[in-house]
Amino acid sequence: MAQHVIPPRTYYCVFAALIALTLLTVGLSFIEMESHIAVGLAFGAAKALLVVLFFMHLLHSQRMTWLVAGAGLFWLAIMLVLTLSDYLTRAWLAY
Repeated sequence: MAQHVIPPRTYYCVFAALIALTLLTVGLSFIEMESHIAVGLAFGAAKALLVVLFFMHLLHSQRMTWLVAGAGLFWLAIMLVLTLSDYLTRAWLAY
């Protein structure tokens, strides 16, 4: 299988995007808003996606690597759903 060569300019652009998203995240922390956490998590997910796709070379990898990454995300989703289902239903208990 031939290696895919990514030009350095792509890495510089991704790095600039990561810096911009980090600065937006820091700037967001100084703003009073209700959906503060949701926007911060969206910025974090965008940064994680950029790192995984470009710096970890998932964008041009084999299907098995995509399957393993997808399985990890699926497992993370299961853990988040179970944790949130416990946390959000604690008020239902009558002590």
